[in-house]
Amino acid sequence: MKIKYDQESDILYISLSDEAVFESDENKPGIILDYSNEGKIVGIEILKASKQMPQPLKVEYEVA
Repeated sequence: MKIKYDQESDILYISLSDEAVFESDENKPGIILDYSNEGKIVGIEILKASKQMPQPLKVEYEVA
């Protein structure tokens, strides 16, 4: 998994897989889900990230 935040465009992208994106769907305004050819979610794009979350630069990782 990779997380990238572009401050200039204010977009946060969470890559869940190295699989190619086959199609994308904006389920909710500003939240785009990327799918593989097999229908698996391979990425999540959050537009205007600083307005959607308090700290887009802060990442916490937890294993339970």
